[in-house]
Amino acid sequence: MKSLNTTGLSLSQANSISNLINQRAIDIKSTLDSVNNFSKTIKISGEDHNLINPKPIPTNLVELIDELGKIHATQAFLMENIKAKDTLIKTERTKRFTTDLVAPKMPSYEGFNNKPEVDEAWGWNQLSEAEYNEYLDVTAVASHIGQFIHKNSTLDRLRKELPGIPAIEFFELKKDEKIPVKISVHHTQEQLLTIHNEMAAKHREAEMRVNYFKAKVKNLVTTENARIANENANGQNEVNKTNKLLQDVYSAEVREYQSQLLTQQQEFEAKRNEEIKRLAALRIKVDPRFQDTIDLFLDKAASK
Repeated sequence: MKSLNTTGLSLSQANSISNLINQRAIDIKSTLDSVNNFSKTIKISGEDHNLINPKPIPTNLVELIDELGKIHATQAFLMENIKAKDTLIKTERTKRFTTDLVAPKMPSYEGFNNKPEVDEAWGWNQLSEAEYNEYLDVTAVASHIGQFIHKNSTLDRLRKELPGIPAIEFFELKKDEKIPVKISVHHTQEQLLTIHNEMAAKHREAEMRVNYFKAKVKNLVTTENARIANENANGQNEVNKTNKLLQDVYSAEVREYQSQLLTQQQEFEAKRNEEIKRLAALRIKVDPRFQDTIDLFLDKAASK
């Protein structure tokens, strides 16, 4: 257990004493290391000169070694407590904030899948069997009438051909011998025009019916897609409302969590700073066995 307390040596005092102890230890060690077993002397011109001075074991050898042990022990005591205090402060400064608070879990938002629009195939399927069969009927009628009366059709060809038909022509029976061919026209322009008008009226009637069914199908598709769009919009709105409620609750939980987290962080920082302040004020409580040595060097440190 380190000797740290609210009373005792300050860190600066401990460092000063440690430095003085180190210097004293160097002096004692130098004295002990310089001891020799002999001296050397030469005589020059009748005068003695020392080559090696005699340095016998000091008479206070036991006291010096005892002092060396005590001051090193005292220095070790001081350094251990200086390091211990420094470690405590560093440990406190490197502490990281932790919390047992659980962050709010993001809600599972609802999704919405839009119902797809229908196409004309759907519209044709909405017709009754009778309506669809009638559509097939009038479509075929309109198509074939059109093929008979429109440009480049059979009737168109007959009408264009009729005015240019001659009353007679000749057939070459053999070389330089021709016989007349009587041409009998069995249509008149009025007949062909009447047929055209009658067939055109039928064609218009059939086309009107075809267009009726086509328009009906388009209207059915348009109406159904408008209904689907409205249904999709309503469905999406309901999902949006639900998700907004979820988001509002989640946002409130996040704000509360962040508020509590900030409070805990501030409390942690305050406690940590207070503990660092307390640790910084700690002093080294001197063990009685080191007190005499401490007092000796403390007086020397104070006198400097």
